[in-house]
Parts: sequence; structure tokens; C-alpha cells
Amino acid sequence: MARSWESSRSFALELIEIGLLALGIYLVITFAVETVHVIGLSMYSTLDNDDLLIASKIDYHFHSPQRGDIVILKPPFGQNDLIKRVVGLPGERFEIRDGHVYINGRQLNEPYINPAEPWTINANSTQQVIPAGYYFVMGDNRNHSSDSRAFGPIRSDDIEARAWIRIWPLNKFGFVDGHPSFGTVLLPLWEQLHAA
Repeated sequence: MARSWESSRSFALELIEIGLLALGIYLVITFAVETVHVIGLSMYSTLDNDDLLIASKIDYHFHSPQRGDIVILKPPFGQNDLIKRVVGLPGERFEIRDGHVYINGRQLNEPYINPAEPWTINANSTQQVIPAGYYFVMGDNRNHSSDSRAFGPIRSDDIEARAWIRIWPLNKFGFVDGHPSFGTVLLPLWEQLHAA
């Protein structure tokens, strides 16, 4: 009889552990990360139409957005979230001149901009100081992006998440912030598994 009680107790503890693990996974998925479907070409060539990303919703609880971060933000108009890159930080003197961004008078190095497509639309602007708690965001595909050039700097509260990793398409699987893609390794493995 004692052995039966112990096995029932062990089974109950295992059920509780599984329940807690499921709850933990649910909380992480709900409050820590989100999936993001890229629609459009405003971030091309960094991100492409129909890419699928995982974004962290907790990064900015621990630190402020950094220049170069790809962020998901509430739109100042419309209903769909926007995906843009943080270019200007609070308190900086920001200027766009001849298709180049200047921060505090120095030209910003932007290796993510496609040099084959010169930036001509909104390639000049007046100089401004970004207010405290605000960020200037732009798409990498400057000729095809509605961003802070149109709606102004955005409040930090409007930044919902930081794009972290691309999970689709598989050949581009990897970090979105310029680190090498895992896709060149994973795609051949995936094809081998399905060929067997």
C-alpha cells in the first residue's frame, strides 16, 4: 500500500512539474517574445517582404534602445506595427544632408544602406535636436520607407520590441543585427533530413 501511495505522489509531482514548465513557456512566449511578419520592403536589403522574425519584448526593460537596433514600434497612424532602425538617440543633433545622416555634425556610417540605390527621397532635412525620451527611426530602404522623416521622432514608449532573429526563410535563418546567418548551415541539413 505504501508503494502505491509513493508512486501516486511521484506521479502528482511530475504532473505539477510539467504544469509549471508549460506555464513558464507560456509566460515567456506571451510576455518576453513575439513573432513578427515583415510586410513590405522598407527595411530591404536587411529584411525582405515575408520574412518571419522573433522579437524580444523585454530588452528595453533593462537598457535603452541603441543606435542600429531594429525595432518594432506602434504606428503613429494606421493599424500595423512598423519595423525600423534606430538612427538618432535622445539629445543628439540630427541632420540629413545630401542623402547622409549626420549626428552632432559627424556623418554616420551606415553599412546597411544599399549603395546601389542612391537615396534621393527626403535626402535633405533641417537640423533638429532629438528630444529627451525620443528616437529617430528610419527604414534601411530610404526611398521606400515611411519613418521619422514623415512622422517625426518616436517616444520610447512606442517601441514595443527589438527584432532579434530571423526564422524564415530558412536560408537566412540567424540574427538580424548583422551577425552571420545560420541558414547557410541549417538549410543543407534540413534538405538532407527530408531527402532521407
